[in-house]
Amino acid sequence: MLRWFFFMALALMLFQAAWPWLSRLGLGRMPLDWRFRWLGREWSVPIGSTVILTGVMMLIERVFWHWL
Repeated sequence: MLRWFFFMALALMLFQAAWPWLSRLGLGRMPLDWRFRWLGREWSVPIGSTVILTGVMMLIERVFWHWL
């Protein structure tokens, strides 16, 4: 469980660091991506972008797994 938590924290940090570059590609502005302001802060719920990124990562994993 600790390994899983560490991996998820690392993945979130990398995703947050890459967000300015990813937003230039259009991620975060797709259908089902919600942005709203609450308590003076902007919140983002990127459901559509998550689905797209998951599909891309699955394709990359399948290609690399096939080569091994």
